[in-house]
Amino acid sequence: MTCTDEELVARSTHGDADSFNQLITRWERPIYALAYRVIGREEDARDVCQETFLRAFRGIGAFKGQAKFSSWLYRIALNLCRDWIRRERRTPVVQAPEGVDLTELASQRGPAESVEDLVARQDMSRLVAMAMRVLSDEQRTAVVLKEYQGLTFQEIADLQGCPLSTVKTRLYQGLTLLRRQLEEAGIHSSVGADDGAAPSRAVSRRPSDI
Repeated sequence: MTCTDEELVARSTHGDADSFNQLITRWERPIYALAYRVIGREEDARDVCQETFLRAFRGIGAFKGQAKFSSWLYRIALNLCRDWIRRERRTPVVQAPEGVDLTELASQRGPAESVEDLVARQDMSRLVAMAMRVLSDEQRTAVVLKEYQGLTFQEIADLQGCPLSTVKTRLYQGLTLLRRQLEEAGIHSSVGADDGAAPSRAVSRRPSDI
């Protein structure tokens, strides 16, 4: 039987290292993904991820369960990301690979997905990541937490320490800017804050670009 986060946290507070390792296994990928989407550097995202769990381990005894364990981890990771941005004094940078390894891509694709489709999808992901660089820290974080991490508006408001209406405004403005950047890059997108679509959905090349 799979233990809940609450059960694993309770055991961890009593010194059960295996329980905390299970929490790491469960949340390592989401925390790394959050860090990478906010700061855009693989190595630094890994450092943030490791530091997040190190701080969580050191502070697990003070975790009282007022919020979900995942929300507590997100808050630690976001604070570390903000520290990184302030320390580096620069906007997040997304590093696009120089080339595409078709052999590697072919091994990753699903049974119904062609290599061409997979290349196009990864290309779109890079374009979206680069477009997100124009967003403010607050807008980018709201988009990442809502569209990629699947948090509710209330959870994001709690993490960002702002009213619910502010989160919705940041998400609306962020998605609007993303759509504008993609259109300027020659990508026609149905993305908009009115439908809450994820940035990577419903996008296609303009006929002149095909």
